[in-house]
Amino acid sequence: MDSWLGNRKTILALNREDNISTADRNAWASYYANQGIKVVFSNGQLGMGALKLGRLAKALASTVNIKRKVKGVLPHPGKSVISAAIILYQCSSWYRLKCRLCPAAPRPGVTRELKWVRFGKDLELLDSPGIIPMRISDQTAAIKLAICDDIGERSYDATDVAAILVQMLSKLPTVGNKVLCDRYKIEADGRCGKTFVQKLAVQLFNADNNQAAFRILQDFWEGKFGWISLERPPR
Repeated sequence: MDSWLGNRKTILALNREDNISTADRNAWASYYANQGIKVVFSNGQLGMGALKLGRLAKALASTVNIKRKVKGVLPHPGKSVISAAIILYQCSSWYRLKCRLCPAAPRPGVTRELKWVRFGKDLELLDSPGIIPMRISDQTAAIKLAICDDIGERSYDATDVAAILVQMLSKLPTVGNKVLCDRYKIEADGRCGKTFVQKLAVQLFNADNNQAAFRILQDFWEGKFGWISLERPPR
């Protein structure tokens, strides 16, 4: 993103704030504030964050419109936003909730084409497909995207991803082995998540590892282990 944006003004919109703890949210808010980056946190389920985004977008676009007026060009809500280079991260669900102007579903790959959507009287948003490289060189990032159900399920092996999630959860102070054991009645080693998945498969799914893996991932998506972030800001 940095190479695309250059020195343009930006707003970073982070959705799903309801899926992480308050401590995680505050840590990320402080991290970006220290870098001078304007951040909007949102809850797509409740439509929270849209008004703040609109205010910040108009503020950034105002300087662009002043330059357009000097040149004798009328302000344009869409072009103003594009010129201000406002980058939205999964914020389309904010206006989908009430307006239903764009197709939406709880899975990746639904948005397939660019579409302008009017957001109030003087702001337009460009809804676009998610930007994910064909190949993700950082495999740690790829695994976290898979854990969060942000890439197509055909792109990864659910058993392997669930096994890594178990290992990650068992090492988190807010989750640990106890939460996993209490939920599934299986002791979590923390070193071999695949063994945990296999035990759950035998116990509940007639030795079907894929079903067991999907259960673990679904429980994570639904917050059964608590609302946690898989990453904290670098120190």
